[in-house]
Amino acid sequence: MQSDLCTPEGARRLKSRIEAYWAERGYDVNIDLVDAGFMPAMRSARTDVRSNMVNGMPRRAANDTGSERRSA
Repeated sequence: MQSDLCTPEGARRLKSRIEAYWAERGYDVNIDLVDAGFMPAMRSARTDVRSNMVNGMPRRAANDTGSERRSA
C-alpha cells in the first residue's frame, strides 16, 4: 500500500477510510478532495482532504435531525 496520502489516489483512499470509519459508528461526514496544485516545499502537486468535522469529530449522527428539544 502506498503511504503518500497527498496524491489524488492516496487522498481518495483516505477519504474512503474516514467515511467508512464514521459510518460504522453511525455518523455521516462530508469529505471533499481539493486539488492544491504544485507546492514548492514538497516539489510536487498535492490533494487536500477536507471535512465538515470539528476537531476530528463529526458534527452529528447520521440519524440526528437536530430537531429534538433539550430540557434544562
